[in-house]
Amino acid sequence: MVSVVVPFRGAGGKHRLAPLSEPARAELALAMLGDVLEACVSVGATAVVSNDGPAAELAAELGASIVADPGGGQGAAVAAALALVTEGPALVVNADLPLVRPADLLALLANVPPGGLAYAPAADGTTNALALASPLLFAPLYGRGSAERFAAHAEQLGRAAAAAALPGLAADVDTLEDLDRVGAKAGARTRAALAVSAR
Repeated sequence: MVSVVVPFRGAGGKHRLAPLSEPARAELALAMLGDVLEACVSVGATAVVSNDGPAAELAAELGASIVADPGGGQGAAVAAALALVTEGPALVVNADLPLVRPADLLALLANVPPGGLAYAPAADGTTNALALASPLLFAPLYGRGSAERFAAHAEQLGRAAAAAALPGLAADVDTLEDLDRVGAKAGARTRAALAVSAR
């Protein structure tokens, strides 16, 4: 059984989407989370790591569990959820990937080398998603250049790592330009939120 972890900071994590209003950013962040969760829950048991009330309600609605965010950033959030996973494989999927579909997640899993990990890099060298043969392979390496660090971490453990170029996992949303790029291709919840914010 695949375990899936989705860390979610809440509305406060999308400051670069200004000049959208704070309520519009909150709605959009939650909508993207919903699109991500709909893909994730069809692949495996999914846990959202967050202290955000609306996110917890959405997780329950879509059949995902909620894990309290311990603070300390994305790495600590993911580690808290993976600590509850007793065996692999495990997926870690960012909450701002409105193009993701179940097929993308299954393809990422298929790219995992025996006993190793696969990662979906973003255009800026950060990491949008991970697939781990075992949750014990995880290390909190997020941030600038993290894709290369995850690959190096696997090598240090004597495990193989594979980069996976999957369009649905490459298109993260941090800026208004990113929103323009995903546009009508985004999931239904994100499209609906964009339609409201455009009014």
